[in-house]
Amino acid sequence: MDHVIDLDQAVAEITARLPAWTESGLEPGPVTWLDQAAPWPQRLETHRALIADPCSIGVRIRGADGWRELQLVLYRGGWADLDALTDEELVTECPRIASPEEFGNLLDSSVTRFLGTGRRPAV
Repeated sequence: MDHVIDLDQAVAEITARLPAWTESGLEPGPVTWLDQAAPWPQRLETHRALIADPCSIGVRIRGADGWRELQLVLYRGGWADLDALTDEELVTECPRIASPEEFGNLLDSSVTRFLGTGRRPAV
């Protein structure tokens, strides 16, 4: 898989948003990592130090209502898997992502769109 996205920088985009999400009543789960070099079946890990060759990161965010949920997985090849469970439907999208900053924008827009809350982090 091509190395289009620096996943460590993408995790920084998630980390910068954690306080605002929590303050808004959202429940973000831990960031998960997948190691391309790991033997099959590959396990999701929550500690970066266990990952030799990161190929994806993911985060799950539960809405303040305890029902709506958003899951985003970013692949170093330059795309994301977005799954959102709303009051009315399950939405699945696979946008192309060219940079960690673009991933940050996807985080912001997805939280607002599917969980109805969220603020940009202070810079």
